[in-house]
Amino acid sequence: MPHTKKQPIDHPASWKATDFGSKDDFSIDLSSQQAAALEAETAAFKKTEISHNKLNPKTFPLTTIKDDVEAWRQEIQRGRGLLMIRGFPTDRMTLEDLRLLFLGLGTHFGRPVSQSANGELIADVINVGNNDRNERAYRSSRELNLHTDRCDHIGMLCLRKAVKGGVSGYASALAVHNEMLATRPDLVEPLYSGFHHHRFGEQPPGEPIVTEERIPTISITDGVPSVICIRGYIDLAVEEGHVSLSDREIEALDTFESIANREDFRLNLTIEPGEASFTNNCCVLHTRTAFEDSSDPALKRHILRLWLREDERPAAPGVIVHKGEGILPQEGKGTYYTSTGS
Repeated sequence: MPHTKKQPIDHPASWKATDFGSKDDFSIDLSSQQAAALEAETAAFKKTEISHNKLNPKTFPLTTIKDDVEAWRQEIQRGRGLLMIRGFPTDRMTLEDLRLLFLGLGTHFGRPVSQSANGELIADVINVGNNDRNERAYRSSRELNLHTDRCDHIGMLCLRKAVKGGVSGYASALAVHNEMLATRPDLVEPLYSGFHHHRFGEQPPGEPIVTEERIPTISITDGVPSVICIRGYIDLAVEEGHVSLSDREIEALDTFESIANREDFRLNLTIEPGEASFTNNCCVLHTRTAFEDSSDPALKRHILRLWLREDERPAAPGVIVHKGEGILPQEGKGTYYTSTGS
């Protein structure tokens, strides 16, 4: 029976923070065999003349641990949508080799897509010293709201953590939806109708700076849920005068965020060096607190990030348009947005 907007979403990724006793409940520790397989595959790929852009499960097969990798993929894509893999050899591999290893593993969970106009398939989440909100958030140290990204799944491998702060947060948007349905059913409809999103100057040439279509915050296609929640881009479209929000729409967004940030819904943790979080971006929101870096540039907080697309995942037209191929590479655009005003 097709899902209706009046029904709770029954899915393994509909969880609360209180469902977990500790990080161990959603973590796996790499065995010596698994770590060795990842390092061996990295070394083997380096001997080929294949470009990193051609990494995929065939060129980075991980044959000896294929069953383990498949189990991880299932947990990310079809399970709880939150998996911490611990024990990456960050202390004995070069940065270049870690990039290759992480990108190669990530291709088993989805197809890497561009994360900015610079076209990077693996992004360095590192503070460049500009906390202006017109700079992409992954290049700052400022606190973020719970949100989703323009992909289906996300991988984050910690190389170095902050001196202070930088705590990661996760919340199941499906559980938030179900709580709203139980306590404020009058506010669920606006989430399904969706909102116009500002495109932060990263839209293809000739296209409008705000999406022409409404992007649903919650949608169900062929029984598969999708969540898109980037409040900052919704609000920016309003601030610049491109669109307006009704009082009911504002209350719906405020209520969604308020529930997601409740202690019983939001899971907070620090990703330690050598740990990688993988999340189902279609079901799970993520964030981080503000942080302070070391005064030594070589010791700054540094995380490698992947945006992954699951090409066969059913999704509503607005979701597909929003995610596309990530962010279109465009020479000279960079990551800083210059406001156009209304």
